[in-house]
Amino acid sequence: MTSTELAREPLQQRIKRKIKQTLGPWGIFVEGFIRNPVMVGSIVPSSRFTIRRMLEKVDWENTKLFVEYGPGVGTFCQPVLDRLPRDGMLLVIDTNPLFIDYLRRTITDSRFVAVNGSAADVEEIVRAHGHEKADYVLSGLPFSTLPKGVAPAIAAATYRVIRKGGAFLVYQFRPKAKTFMTPHFKRIDDAIEPINVPPCFMWWCWKDED
Repeated sequence: MTSTELAREPLQQRIKRKIKQTLGPWGIFVEGFIRNPVMVGSIVPSSRFTIRRMLEKVDWENTKLFVEYGPGVGTFCQPVLDRLPRDGMLLVIDTNPLFIDYLRRTITDSRFVAVNGSAADVEEIVRAHGHEKADYVLSGLPFSTLPKGVAPAIAAATYRVIRKGGAFLVYQFRPKAKTFMTPHFKRIDDAIEPINVPPCFMWWCWKDED
């Protein structure tokens, strides 16, 4: 902003902007949570321990398309990009334009694509970006508190879009969330990561057949 624009900026907006600048991504994350808490699992981003454990079972050499639902301020994005092959793509989907705008401004990797949309439309979004199937899909969306009908729709669409041998990687704070995956995925590995706020349940839902 120019000096003239800053002088005309209302005091409340100026204070808000200063706070966001000071807090950086944390400020964006908190604002996103306040605007739409139903779609954000926790007010605290995932720990590095959760990130490492969630991604350790991925066959990175054979990953061309990695999809993430609800990326927030990109806690998982750079760790995924660090592991992703040079010809791979990280496609993130979020209903919150605040998060999508932030990610588009801060992640310049050519393999990264951010879409403002619903995870329930993942099949159409994947096709629109030149793929038929995803190798892996990661989600921290709060399945247990999503509006009625949304969680089952996302789980079903995710199963359809994942290739044979791929997996749906899910981390949640309520064990009930697993019930949305079991109608579709016959083989599910699970674990708990205690070094996270709050401690989270983790599932690797494998697609063993087409």
